[in-house]
Amino acid sequence: MLPKAKEIVDAADLKMQEAVDFLEEDLKNYRVGKASPAIFNGVTVDYYGTPTPLNQVASVTTPDAKTIAIQPWERNMIGKIEKAILDANVGLTPSNNGEIIRCVVPALTEERRRELIKKAKAQGETTKVTVRNARRDGIDLLKKAQKNEGLSEDGEKEGEEELQKVTDKYVKAIDAIIAAKEKDILTV
Repeated sequence: MLPKAKEIVDAADLKMQEAVDFLEEDLKNYRVGKASPAIFNGVTVDYYGTPTPLNQVASVTTPDAKTIAIQPWERNMIGKIEKAILDANVGLTPSNNGEIIRCVVPALTEERRRELIKKAKAQGETTKVTVRNARRDGIDLLKKAQKNEGLSEDGEKEGEEELQKVTDKYVKAIDAIIAAKEKDILTV
């Protein structure tokens, strides 16, 4: 493949990889009945007037499969951390003993499992659209390169074929990620 076509395909590949990485990160935040510190990734605490991620003001651990323990590095932060968890609306109710905040992860209902699966599949479809848009943008760039920068017609076709292969690879990866998450959600 010609250097210009390879450059365009590599740029599209990078965009597709970023979309898949975002999907994987987003799916980690789904509460599936098992305790995971990732549930609190989006929680920010008011730390002396500055919104700060929870994991930067406390240690977040999972002592067992149904409990998340949050140990603030400063005892006076317990109230602010509890308020931040409640405000973040992650579906968990914090309780503390003066030193450690505990959140018990309730078992999922069948209805909630179906909602999570539906949401995960919708997120997967959105990611596929992003991947296909990256392919479309790459094809547009290949056509412009053929028209304006002297890329040969064969080089353009070869680039399009390579873009399709890369797109197929990522769509397959997205399907596998969603299937694994669905299995995870359905596991009781």
